[in-house]
Amino acid sequence: MTDRLSEEGLTAEVLARLDATSDPRLREIMQALVRHLHAFAREIRLTDDEWLAGIRFLTETGHKCDEVRQEFILLSDTLGLSSLVDLINHSDVESMATEPTILGPFYVPESPWRENGDSIVEYDDGGQPTIVRGVVHGEDGAAIAGAVIDVWHNAATGFYAVQQPDEQPATNLRGRFRTDADGRYEFRTVRPVPYPIPNDGPVGHLLRETGRHEWRAAHIHLKVSADGFRPLTTHVFDRQSDYLDSDTVFGVKDSLIADFAPGPDGVLVCEYDFVLHGDEQGEIA
Repeated sequence: MTDRLSEEGLTAEVLARLDATSDPRLREIMQALVRHLHAFAREIRLTDDEWLAGIRFLTETGHKCDEVRQEFILLSDTLGLSSLVDLINHSDVESMATEPTILGPFYVPESPWRENGDSIVEYDDGGQPTIVRGVVHGEDGAAIAGAVIDVWHNAATGFYAVQQPDEQPATNLRGRFRTDADGRYEFRTVRPVPYPIPNDGPVGHLLRETGRHEWRAAHIHLKVSADGFRPLTTHVFDRQSDYLDSDTVFGVKDSLIADFAPGPDGVLVCEYDFVLHGDEQGEIA
């Protein structure tokens, strides 16, 4: 007759079997995952019904994913995990470089190349005409010519082009620009607006059940890259937007908030300079 297996003994047994994992990083990850999962279950005294509800939730999350929508990224975003991973990998409190933030679920690679000053608007959404411009430079203040600005954001209706393939052109409010000899960039667009993340799936249900809203503060997404510099993925947030203090994916950083102010002709202007970190070799996107 053998001794009954204890809760701690089971955890130790699982960890011991994972010792055979040949890849050291995979072994480290899996053993840490098991330790934390088992500790979580013991701490809250997870019931059979609760365990099954969790399985169903994850299954429904997977079923909601397709080529356009990634429900698991939404889940990661709303739990703050995406922002935590960003901080772990990209936070440098001593750096003068622009702070990064999360990629989000609506990025589409290979946006069309456009000339400096061009408009990215291909769909009349009634939004406020806006000019976004600035300079890309290194931490030493030297302008970076030929840097790539890859930009995308939502229409004034609240939707990204990828969310409305039958209504918006696929490349609406998307584009890639190169900085000029003085490191300057400029493009015309419409003012971004706050919008709810997709809330008709398990992530939306979880937000409602936990007393949270599904809204993101108004922002423009940008990826900025140049040879010899660390690529940057970030946002520029509208200072007048709602939800800056409660962005549902925890993506707002004070340094990324900018003014959208009327210019002499009444068109809104947002001026924002990007500073790239130069201590790692990077490639232009």
